[in-house]
Amino acid sequence: MTNCEYASLTIDELTTRAKQLLADGGRFQGVYAWYPCGANAELRYVFTLPGQEKFSGWRVEVNGRAVPSLAAISPLLGWHEREIMEMSGVAFSGHPEPERLVTAFLPHTDRGPLEPLTANGDSVAARLPAPSLPAVSGKHVQLLPFGPVRADVLESAQFIFYYLGEGILHYHPNLFLKHRGMEKQFEGMDVGSATLLAERVTGIDSVAHAIAYAQAIEDAANCEVSARARWIRLIAAELERIYNHLHYLGHLCHTTTLKVGEAQGKLLEEYAKQINARASGSRFLRSLVWPGGVRRELDLQALRDGLRKLKPQIEQYIGLIERTTSHLDRLISTAPLSQTLAFDQGATGPIERASGVDRDLRRDHPYAAYDTFPPQVAVAHAGDAAARMQVRIAELRASVALIESVLKNGVRQEPLGGPCIPEAGSEGLGWCESPRGTILYAVHLDAQGRLGRVKIKSPSFANWRVFPSTVHDSNMMDYAINEASFGLTISGCAR
Repeated sequence: MTNCEYASLTIDELTTRAKQLLADGGRFQGVYAWYPCGANAELRYVFTLPGQEKFSGWRVEVNGRAVPSLAAISPLLGWHEREIMEMSGVAFSGHPEPERLVTAFLPHTDRGPLEPLTANGDSVAARLPAPSLPAVSGKHVQLLPFGPVRADVLESAQFIFYYLGEGILHYHPNLFLKHRGMEKQFEGMDVGSATLLAERVTGIDSVAHAIAYAQAIEDAANCEVSARARWIRLIAAELERIYNHLHYLGHLCHTTTLKVGEAQGKLLEEYAKQINARASGSRFLRSLVWPGGVRRELDLQALRDGLRKLKPQIEQYIGLIERTTSHLDRLISTAPLSQTLAFDQGATGPIERASGVDRDLRRDHPYAAYDTFPPQVAVAHAGDAAARMQVRIAELRASVALIESVLKNGVRQEPLGGPCIPEAGSEGLGWCESPRGTILYAVHLDAQGRLGRVKIKSPSFANWRVFPSTVHDSNMMDYAINEASFGLTISGCAR
């Protein structure tokens, strides 16, 4: 394993070292639990340090003790710790939000779904209280439980609003009503077949999940990927970014009632998916990325022809959006997210960059061929819905330009893939900057060489964490616009 360097810590050292990490400018990316040896859990903290391309981490053996919560020091870890308590049965002491998160609507058993059969003791999740709502008084205050069935073709979720007139006093999302247990499904799978599962964690980020998973397997196997395969991965990742951002712009127009803008954005999204199909055989670019490389060539001529026709249409569409004042008026100053809050709560992708956090895995932790073809990273500072749109528009243009540059400066013919078989008991870490932000995969192989533990950190899990901060003290008329400006998915959060 070379993508992440782990140091061993004791539970008693954890709080002091975490404070020092943050003082040094580091940032936690997450924490997860697994059981390498029977019933004794081990925590893995993953973080980044300024100026370092590799990730870093800590190993902490639990030994049946309660672990001090770091959520008050690094708030973005709050949801990670709550998920661990419910799913892996590790207790955290002093947590500022000691409530159930994932299993609020699920029955509790004598152990968490990710605990081994040998784990003993009562369920940590069963001891956690159900999510609570604040006590709100006043005869004009209204309660609206919205969902889980919502109009249009939307994922299931329930949103609880306390509001006065149009003003939102409190907002609480229940997002795990259809928790699918994706991490559990990886257990026992062979590393090749599991790629298909990774592509379906969230369908619209298939390439990004496949790249992050494949990179983790390649790290565990210590295998090299050919330059041409890395080149194809970059193109596929940027094609995925293009159709996602076009859908985003169309959906944002829908929420501001700009119907022509909605129709045009989703039409261009369809054209982009047709380019994907002609170039790769799949509208969602599936079954292309594989551990060790890629499975087939792209039809580069179809790609060139498609982009040549699509590019001027994208520019025309963007120009119309940027000149439509009725659309912009609904976005400017709507749901601002400060830089401090974005960093502390763990916002990622276009959300953090729209709030002035200049971070992009493609540039800061290069993978695929991004070390040879670095992206143009867009950053804004207003942090509002307009800034989130501006960042995605800039990324859309940059993705087209980046693909054109890669096609112009092609890579020589090389093998597309090779053997990539990790040894039994090995582990690896992989990542990708998806259209929504950071995806991390940590994989652990069992004694038979199959997957024993797979941890997924998805961008929507991180951005749903910070989203309620922009809803409180806003108004009901702007809620749909705010949610659309974040570009969130339920499936990516619930997994």
